[in-house]
Amino acid sequence: MAIEVRIPTILRSYTDGAKAVEGKGGTLEELIGDLEVRHPGLRDRLVEQGALRRFVNVYLNDEDVRFLGGLETPVADGDTVTVLPAVAGGAR
Repeated sequence: MAIEVRIPTILRSYTDGAKAVEGKGGTLEELIGDLEVRHPGLRDRLVEQGALRRFVNVYLNDEDVRFLGGLETPVADGDTVTVLPAVAGGAR
């Protein structure tokens, strides 16, 4: 069994168009490292200077990882990680 990672449309060029990929690791950081091996460039879009990028939201089983421990958040087989780019802006 593995961890399912749901990929937003904007990052699917790194996953050959896949909406979801599988990975392994004991923490979110290890999971992202595992994904980087098979999907080069993905890590740079998620992590900057040792932390999640400011405008990238990551959820573990529907809970924001920023409140669970960030990159050190434990993950396990059967978990689902969802990556969502933050959306802001618009006209007044």
